[in-house]
Amino acid sequence: MIGALKGTAYSFHKNPSLFFVGDVGYRVFITSQFAKTLELNKKVFLYIHSHIREDAFDLYGFPSQEELSLFELLITVSGIGPKTALPILDRGVRAVEHAVTHSDVEFFTTIPRLGKKNAQKIIIELASKLGSLKDLDLDDETFGETKELMEALLSMGFVKNEIITIIKKIPAKAVTLEQKLREALQLLGK
Repeated sequence: MIGALKGTAYSFHKNPSLFFVGDVGYRVFITSQFAKTLELNKKVFLYIHSHIREDAFDLYGFPSQEELSLFELLITVSGIGPKTALPILDRGVRAVEHAVTHSDVEFFTTIPRLGKKNAQKIIIELASKLGSLKDLDLDDETFGETKELMEALLSMGFVKNEIITIIKKIPAKAVTLEQKLREALQLLGK
């Protein structure tokens, strides 16, 4: 499976977009919000979700690990496929998290191909899986380092709420990012 692509944006005004890595062009589905930030022939890095079915092999690309993780959580919800999850993610990670944690069914029903029943399923199934950095009660100085720690652990495949729980348990003796990462991995390994 393809996990990431680093190349140049070639055609990105409609899905799937085209990105060249060397001499190979990859067709990748991206959010319309991300497409607006792209420039022709500019370098881009994408985290990739490879969606394989018996009749297709589709790639979905995201500029951050956080977006990829949320996308992969959304498609675990019964009745939500990648083509529906993409426009949900187009609203932004924070907006989706807020809608789930505040049980905002209307937020989801404004998205094409998403009815009230599926909106409720998303809220019910993701409420326990989504954590928020706000839960960590951080001051501004430690926020950046904790965010780096969280992104590192997310890239290793750990789940966001599990990471938040573990970050709260890291002993105060762990001062540097490396020490915190080591402690977090030990706690996650138990």
